[in-house]
Amino acid sequence: MKISYNWIKDFLKIDLPKEKVGELLTDLGLEVEGIIPYESVKGGLAGVIVGEVVECTKHPNADKLSLTKVDLGEGRVVPIVCGAPNVAQGQKVAVATIGTILYDKEGNSFKIKKGKIRGEESHGMICAEDELGLGDSHQGIMVLDPSLPNGKPCSEVFGVVSDDIFEIGLTPNRSDAMSHLGVARDLRAGLLQQGVNKEIITPSVTDFFVDNRLLKIDVLVDNKELVPRYCGVTISNVKVAPSPIWLQNRLKAIGITPKNNVVDATNYVLHDLGQPLHAFDALKIAGKKIIVRNAQEGEKLQTLDGVDRTLSQEDLVICDADKPICLAGVIGGAFSAVSQDTTHIFLESAYFNPVAIRKTAKRYGLSTDASFRFERGINVDTCKYALLRAAILIKKITGGEISSDAIDFYPKKIEDFQVFLTYEKVDTLIGQVIPREVIKSILHSLDIQINSITEIGMGLTVPSYRVDVQRDVDIIEEILRVYGYNKIDFSSKVSASMSHSSKYEDANIQNIIGAQLAGQGFFEIMNNSLTTATYQELSSDIKPSEQVAILNPLSQDLAVMRQSMLFSGLETIAYNNNRKRSDLALFEFGKTYHKLEDTYIEPKHLSVFLSGNVYPEAWNAPIERTNFYYLKGYVMNIFQRLGIEFLLEKPSQEAIFQEGIQLFKGKTLLASLGVVKRSILNHFEIKQEVFFADIYWDKVLENLSKEVVYTEIPKYPEVRRDLALLLQEDTSFEQLYQLAFVTEKELLKKVSLFDVYQGEKLPKGKKSYALSFVLQDKNKTLTDTQIDKVMEALLGAFQRETGATLRS
Repeated sequence: MKISYNWIKDFLKIDLPKEKVGELLTDLGLEVEGIIPYESVKGGLAGVIVGEVVECTKHPNADKLSLTKVDLGEGRVVPIVCGAPNVAQGQKVAVATIGTILYDKEGNSFKIKKGKIRGEESHGMICAEDELGLGDSHQGIMVLDPSLPNGKPCSEVFGVVSDDIFEIGLTPNRSDAMSHLGVARDLRAGLLQQGVNKEIITPSVTDFFVDNRLLKIDVLVDNKELVPRYCGVTISNVKVAPSPIWLQNRLKAIGITPKNNVVDATNYVLHDLGQPLHAFDALKIAGKKIIVRNAQEGEKLQTLDGVDRTLSQEDLVICDADKPICLAGVIGGAFSAVSQDTTHIFLESAYFNPVAIRKTAKRYGLSTDASFRFERGINVDTCKYALLRAAILIKKITGGEISSDAIDFYPKKIEDFQVFLTYEKVDTLIGQVIPREVIKSILHSLDIQINSITEIGMGLTVPSYRVDVQRDVDIIEEILRVYGYNKIDFSSKVSASMSHSSKYEDANIQNIIGAQLAGQGFFEIMNNSLTTATYQELSSDIKPSEQVAILNPLSQDLAVMRQSMLFSGLETIAYNNNRKRSDLALFEFGKTYHKLEDTYIEPKHLSVFLSGNVYPEAWNAPIERTNFYYLKGYVMNIFQRLGIEFLLEKPSQEAIFQEGIQLFKGKTLLASLGVVKRSILNHFEIKQEVFFADIYWDKVLENLSKEVVYTEIPKYPEVRRDLALLLQEDTSFEQLYQLAFVTEKELLKKVSLFDVYQGEKLPKGKKSYALSFVLQDKNKTLTDTQIDKVMEALLGAFQRETGATLRS
């Protein structure tokens, strides 16, 4: 949210440094994320002054240039070469002096320097309005009021506004601070704690006067529960035109584009007081009736954004005698909108039920300045005051006439919250005794009325604009934030309770594996579990029937819970690639979410991603791209660390992989890993290969080895023997590995693949594996007879089960 410091000063007469104000607002809970300077004209016309052309002659070396002498005041007369056709002696002009920085339409700067143009010296520039950012005309130089004194800064002549804009990260509960008045109220409370007593100055509405009663609009509210208060007034003979410069500057400063004087006035009051308003073209209201009701199922309304919407009976709408003309509290209708041809308006100010507006806004995926406030709760007591304030402003800037009494439908007053606050609870929650008089002062500065005081506490009335303060703990939070969190003392001792947890608990195991991966150069990522439903189109592994949809999604990109860890990880990789970070090793612990027939499940996963180079580029080492075997090595290290051995490897049939494998412990699938399909990577505009492992963490924990196995350093030597085997192309090393340990369970300690060959020298459909076998007996030294016997048994098993033969 953007807040103008100049605007704040309309409510609170202060002249503190902007940094001090920013610190105070942050301490009060309105976190200032940045302070941005604003100028209605970029550069503020610094260095541009009024000059008088005292001499003007033709340039001797150029037909279209003139030589001028310009009086800049205080006896300074300088020569300036000017190319404008309308420059003439006796004119008052805007002069950019030497050293002035001007900006073009694109915001590019250029500096005025002393120089020579066609052999004649020029000490400045006589400016056109587009060169100063004051308009688009470049037909000639600006000719100013002849009564202006020479040397007067043009920033004063043109009323250039400079301001400081506070970027406030507002929390959703603070609807009271969604306006300049609300921020000023908080600022006043904070200043009072620093001994600075300033009163809030609110604009007067005593100027409201009914000029005639020639345009009456009847108002009927059908649903009084959803519309507790509704106010309106008509204004006739308005002239829709651009707003005054001061109003345009106010809106531009906080990032709002001015439209016309009527709409700008409603936007101004919205950001001034926090009360949304809407102006209708009164002559387009059929039957001169406003009816506030629920829509009929299937009714149509074209909204201001040009979209034809089919309404739900849960929507609250503003109607005329025939049809809906506005989606209440969210967006106006296109038919009744104020246009250049509008001459009569009906101005609305209302309080709508926050829940109803929130549901409607979410239903249509709309978030407007009005819905943003209505759905969080506004001040019901401000409705009529804001209406009168806006009516006075519109009348003033459009030349209109107030043509009806102000309608105020408010059948049942919404009472302020009553809270009893005990001193004991204040002291307990804050952890420190705050003087009772200080508490009273803070409550008074927050407009919280003290009705009664007893020995144990106070009876309080909370103002209607603080819709988030309804309990005693809310009051305590208010006291603490105004008193200052920094004033609460730290304890001199730390208290802690000891708890015993098993080292095999999920969190402990997760920390162990996380630390292992981090030590191997991986970075942990944390992605949102909410994602877009469109990802189901990328893979048949994502089942629409299992999709868990969000009832009121913030956006279509956050509409469902993820069914796979892959896509959020690819979003992270794409984000890094776009910022020139291509060598990535990432891991994430997280859940996927699935809707089954009669239940929901949330299995936990560990996802591992590799992409790019193995090592950073260096002059003394070749570039090495990461590959599937690096990923498999990291995954196997995880299982080894957890004591899970003798995994069975099978080809993966998952749709996300171009090639991949699955790892089983018995019949339990523990992990899937492979090369992500190019079609999926293309969707994320990832050009390099990505290797992905999905480890099913819940299953891993079930198969965790809780026994620590150790062996002494052997006394007797190990023996290595090698075999070169000729195999069918579809025979995997995994098959040979498993078969070897089934054949020899006691002496065989290790099997490795150290060479693979496929080529023209081998028969078609064949390949060659060179395997090494490590044998060892822990009780004695192996003899050649024993070794030969084991090797014969291994070779025989390979021949029987896989058709392998020794390669000569």
